[in-house]
Amino acid sequence: MEVRTALTCVLLGVCLLAGDAQHSVPDSVLNCCEGDVLFLLDSSGSVASYEFFRMVDFLKELLLPFSLGPDQVRVGLLQVGTEPHLEFSFDTYSSQDGLQAALGRSKQLKGNTNTVDALLMARNQVLKQGVPGGARPDLPRVLVWLTDGVDPGEVQEPMARLREEGVAVLVVSTGHGNYQVLREVVSPPAEEHLFFVDIDDINIISEDLRNAIIEIIRAERLQVNSVTSTTAQLEWRPVLAGTGYYDIQFGPIRSGQTGGPVSPGTSPGTGLGPFQRITRPGDASSAKLSGLRPDTTYTVTLTPKANLEFLNSLHTTFTTQPVNPPQPEVQTLSTVTVSESSTNSVRLSWGPLLPHLIQGYQLEYSALPTGPLRVVSISNRQNSTVLTGLQPDTQYLVTVSARQASGRERAMTVKVCTQEELPALSDLQLTTVGNESVQLRWKGSYDGLRGYWVTWERGQSQRSTLYLPPNRLSTTLNHVPSRARVCVSPVYRTARGEGLCCTA
Repeated sequence: MEVRTALTCVLLGVCLLAGDAQHSVPDSVLNCCEGDVLFLLDSSGSVASYEFFRMVDFLKELLLPFSLGPDQVRVGLLQVGTEPHLEFSFDTYSSQDGLQAALGRSKQLKGNTNTVDALLMARNQVLKQGVPGGARPDLPRVLVWLTDGVDPGEVQEPMARLREEGVAVLVVSTGHGNYQVLREVVSPPAEEHLFFVDIDDINIISEDLRNAIIEIIRAERLQVNSVTSTTAQLEWRPVLAGTGYYDIQFGPIRSGQTGGPVSPGTSPGTGLGPFQRITRPGDASSAKLSGLRPDTTYTVTLTPKANLEFLNSLHTTFTTQPVNPPQPEVQTLSTVTVSESSTNSVRLSWGPLLPHLIQGYQLEYSALPTGPLRVVSISNRQNSTVLTGLQPDTQYLVTVSARQASGRERAMTVKVCTQEELPALSDLQLTTVGNESVQLRWKGSYDGLRGYWVTWERGQSQRSTLYLPPNRLSTTLNHVPSRARVCVSPVYRTARGEGLCCTA
């Protein structure tokens, strides 16, 4: 069984090098696409030498318009014989000169037609994404199979696996192959992806096959975003690699006009002004269009300019936003208060809470005079937060900003102070209040404390203990013998701190 096959996984990003054959390049193909293309070419003995070289010439003409490179189109060629032979992989050639020369050097393998093994190699090595020399992730992959159609073998299953993995399959048959089998293996629609043609007339399908590939791997390279009533952001995929510059022309579409820039120095039929022109350097990928009129449709033309390359212009249209009547301003942020303060934290509250108008809040704070700036983002449904990790006895400048859905922002700034850091326990005093009764008083700060531990002697080596919460700074002890030693110690989460003692 001998079958001719051509497998194509195409990355199309079109930038055509100037050269002797440039006059034959269709402008509509330039800068259109992005993907990886693998051609599966029948090189077995069933293909006459004349037919083989006709197919090679056909591939040269078919691929000539496409720009090659890591960010554009990559092409691979896998020949079918007794054993499949990878003529070159996707990352081998990044210029048309190299690709055209490599196709011209291709030699026919002869031998048997082993299409199934060639498809396995294509699936496991060439078309597989993420492997060295394989296809690129998240980009279109196209397989173009060139065959004489004679007894193609059991290709239905491997072709089905390729289609399931996202590879688009196209077939060109130059013989009297099994139409039903070939129709089953191509990606739908079959009427656009399956071609039957005599080898002597194969060039008549070049444009149709090229357009079918382009439709699969077409890339949107010029986009308009962030459109307001007077401005818009133009973004494109860089094609100049830092050299040359981009020429940008934009203007309102006149009455009855469907696209293209307004002619220089002319006023459109609508009475609007002429087009504007700006330039951007070769490493740019965006430009802001300003001075636009509200509720107006504009056309934009971007032309890459380079000394050594010819690149076609890109076009798009967009409509600016209408001018909305002024709305009464809503006080989205009118109060900021400090409700709690400790040695290392403060609680801030603000209002009013308007989640339908506010996208979120942002707090910026730093210690005065020159502390590092910290930023905290808060949900639009929250109107208070605790700032922690602050320094004791320090003044902070805090700014609360409310980000509105309209893009506006309202902010308020306040100064807050943390509390002075006091010792956990100081100034222990003991006073007699009755027979064998004493009163204990002390000063302390209960930030971070779990409580106080009180111990006293009861005579004959006996000792009593009492645990008090952190907010208790005094207590009365009964049955305390004369000259008994009384001690108070702070209790932290993991240990008991150093205490103070008195003698009754």
